[in-house]
Amino acid sequence: MHRTNAVPVSLAEIARIAGVGRAAVSNWRRRHESFPSRIGGTDVSPQFSLSEVEQWLRDNGKLRDVAGREFLWPRFEALGSRDASGLAIAEAARRMRSPRARSTLADLSEEARDLAGEAARLGRSDGPRDTFEFLLQRWLDTHVRQLSTTPAPLASLMARIALGARLGEGSGGLTVFDPACGTGHLPVAAAAEYTGPEPALVACERDPALAALATARLGFATEGRADLRTEIVTADALRADPFAGLRADIALCNPPFNERDWGYEELATDQRWTHGLPPRTEPELAWVQHLLAHLRPGGTAVVVLPPAVASRKAGRRIRGSLLRTGILRAVVALPPGCAQPHSVSLQLWVLRAAPDGPASTGPVAQSALLVDATRLAKPGARDQGPDWSPLTDFVLSAVSQLDAPEGELPDGAVRIPLLDLLDDEVDVTPGRYTSAGGEPSRVELDATWDELTGSLGRLTELVQHLSKLGLSAGEACTTATVGDLVKAGALTLRAGQQPADVTASPLDTGIPLLTVSDLLMTGTPSTRVAPEAAQTVAEEGDVVVAGVVRAFRAWVHEGPPIALGSQLHVLRVEPGKLSAHFLAGCLRAPSNGRQAGTHASSSSRVDIRRLHVLQLPLEEQARYAEAFRDLSAFRQLLTRADALGEQLTDDIGDRLAAGGLTAGGQR
Repeated sequence: MHRTNAVPVSLAEIARIAGVGRAAVSNWRRRHESFPSRIGGTDVSPQFSLSEVEQWLRDNGKLRDVAGREFLWPRFEALGSRDASGLAIAEAARRMRSPRARSTLADLSEEARDLAGEAARLGRSDGPRDTFEFLLQRWLDTHVRQLSTTPAPLASLMARIALGARLGEGSGGLTVFDPACGTGHLPVAAAAEYTGPEPALVACERDPALAALATARLGFATEGRADLRTEIVTADALRADPFAGLRADIALCNPPFNERDWGYEELATDQRWTHGLPPRTEPELAWVQHLLAHLRPGGTAVVVLPPAVASRKAGRRIRGSLLRTGILRAVVALPPGCAQPHSVSLQLWVLRAAPDGPASTGPVAQSALLVDATRLAKPGARDQGPDWSPLTDFVLSAVSQLDAPEGELPDGAVRIPLLDLLDDEVDVTPGRYTSAGGEPSRVELDATWDELTGSLGRLTELVQHLSKLGLSAGEACTTATVGDLVKAGALTLRAGQQPADVTASPLDTGIPLLTVSDLLMTGTPSTRVAPEAAQTVAEEGDVVVAGVVRAFRAWVHEGPPIALGSQLHVLRVEPGKLSAHFLAGCLRAPSNGRQAGTHASSSSRVDIRRLHVLQLPLEEQARYAEAFRDLSAFRQLLTRADALGEQLTDDIGDRLAAGGLTAGGQR
């Protein structure tokens, strides 16, 4: 039964509070009769009283250096709505920074005000900014499917591009503008990247909770900079522009995508549409022109856009005008995983307003810079995001040549004459123009050769080692089934289940969800699931087994926890009785899969409980485990060497067929 006024917490939240894995909490619940009883939820996703859990953790010595803010977040979440918890966090931040300042948030309940006050008191003792960032991140993680944020590395990259591409600086210092600032990632990045005098950060956001959190975030980010001015207004920037007369040095924006109700009818005659009225289906081009209307001469805008904006037929007239006037200077195609939606290769458009004065009489740029950074994606790891360091270096290297017509561009970046772009389609998708010249560079070829050489060297070592193993038929050894080992308490077995609520695309939060389809494709999780929805979780050191013939395999999981979908199983060994690597090696033997599966078809299941494991003492298991690990490494190196060889064969074949063999035939 649900207790009145009790703050509910899930098993995942308890694990986070105690700083342990979810499996540990499940073990506490199973082994300790004193563990708090369930107050709500379901058998699969139970909920418990926060106060009872806290008391139990303290009584049983399960809390080690746990910050008080770990207990605060469940209470903010219990306020109910997204707005209520967000506004309460913003109020807590205001009180941390200015305890005596009067609140401007009239919509807070008495409970929310009391909680904000408690959080402020804790923040003043534990660190105001750290406490606020902790609560803000938990809020963003919880409501990630309702919000679209700009990851800090992307925000920093955008700010650096804009600062480097602008021409000169307006009077009175730098002015930064963001008309759809969300929780303030882009203005905060601009403040961090710009170290000059008297900057001004001007932004607006139509969502009151987001605007309040952005105000709080900027307050902390700009502490100690008395010359820095900030102003954030709650408003719909397209429909009711609160900064109509503003002219900024740089504009940064990650606008809402695919919104049909952006104000097409009421804004049909708006003066901002100097490049044409954006079609109803092109709201992103409305945001682009809104940014341009707020740039001073020579000012630069960098905006995140979905890739379809570069090629949709409805927007070709506006794209053509932006090119003809020299305003659209560059388009950068980012690898998937840079920001939401993570499955899409988003783009950065770099736009610059025409300069005034003597520079305004110069010729309009006759080309546009197109940069394809999609090749820097991590294979099979979209949910983890790209490797930001090489991505940032590559993009900045390309964009640094924006005003150098003869400058050398890195591979993957090209200057395309406007005459080639201004055709019937006006498609500015970088991949369309860089793919033909997108063959690997000499440096990349050398790196592939080096990796292949290293793999072959390690393979040679393993061949020498494995070929000398003393092997016999092994007929005298006894075995036990997994089912027998479960009964004996040597391991536990849990079957994976497909969660009912899986995110549509990989996200920056939650637990990676591994499915059989993932194993057959890339071998890595392709999506994530909320911690409370993850029903079977494998932690580091667990053995994972795929219980289907077409994907049968077993391995010891390494790294952060992952949720397992259907037909995947997790086995957790009792360390005093069984070695995980020994168990995995025995289970993945092909003969094991053959005798435990029905093999009526490739989709037939393998009965995990019928798989056999050698019965050996722990000391002997260690010797076998080392051989199993070497054998696994041997298989992985063979697979990798095969892929590298295929890649090199294709790349060099293309070069030779194009007449790329140099004199003497040597590099």
